[in-house]
Amino acid sequence: MSASLSSTRDHLSMSEQAASERSALGVDIGGSGIKAAPVDLASGQLLTRRERIPTPEPSTPAAVGEIVAELARRFEWTGPIGCTFPAVIKRGVALSAANVDKSWIGTDVDAVMSAATGCAVTVMNDADAAGVAEMRWGAGRGEEGLVIMITLGTGIGSALFIDGILVPNTELGHLEIRGKDAEARASANAREDRKLSWHEWAEDVDEYLRHVEHLLSPDLFIIGGGVSTKADRFVPRLTVTARVVPAAMGNDAGIAGAAHLARNG
Repeated sequence: MSASLSSTRDHLSMSEQAASERSALGVDIGGSGIKAAPVDLASGQLLTRRERIPTPEPSTPAAVGEIVAELARRFEWTGPIGCTFPAVIKRGVALSAANVDKSWIGTDVDAVMSAATGCAVTVMNDADAAGVAEMRWGAGRGEEGLVIMITLGTGIGSALFIDGILVPNTELGHLEIRGKDAEARASANAREDRKLSWHEWAEDVDEYLRHVEHLLSPDLFIIGGGVSTKADRFVPRLTVTARVVPAAMGNDAGIAGAAHLARNG
C-alpha cells in the first residue's frame, strides 16, 4: 500500500475519533517544529502517525495559531485539543516565552488557539505535559512521593509531582550553578556546544541533579528529552541518592500529555 493511500485511510476515521471520549488531539509546540496527533487516552498511544510543520519565523501568535489550525485540518479534527507551549502558563496566559517570539508574553494562548482552530483548546507548559504523560502511562506510573521529571534538550525543563499531583510551572532549569543557568551547563545542547564527552557531561548533569536534590529531596528523577534513549551513557555515572530512570514515552510524551489535558483539564 502506498504512503498516500495509508495516510488517507488513517485520516478517514478522524471524525469518528473526535467524537469519542477516549481520544483528543495533542499538539506539541517547540522552537523548531510543531507536532500533532490524535491520542488514545486509555493507553497514551498515538492513533496515527504524527504530523509535523516547522515553527514559523517569526513565531508570532498569529503565525503559530495558523500552523496549529492547519494541523487540526489535516486530521479533520473538531473535538478538544491540548497544546504544549514553551512558557510559564497560568490560566491560559503565557508569562514567559522560551524559543518563541517574545510577543507571546502576556498573551492568552488558550484564546488564540481556540480562535484559530474553532475548537476548545487548553494549553500547558511543555515540560509539565511530558511529565503528565510519564506519570500516567510511562516511567512514573504508580510512583508516589516526590517525583521530578527533568527534560534535557535545547534547555532544561522540569515537572514536579507530589503523590501524582502536578505542581505546575516549575523552572528548575534556571537554577544557578556556579554563576550560570543550569541549562547552560547541563542541557543536551550544552554538551554539543561545548563538545563534551558523555563522561564529562555526566559530571555536569550530576552536579545539577545533586543541587536539585539538596533543595527538594525527591524520591525519583525521570530523565526526558532525546538523550533519554542514551541513558546508559550517563545515568550509571550519577551519584544522587534518588533513583534515576529514563523517560519511557519518548518524543510522544508532550503530545500525549497535552491530549490528556484537553479531556481532563
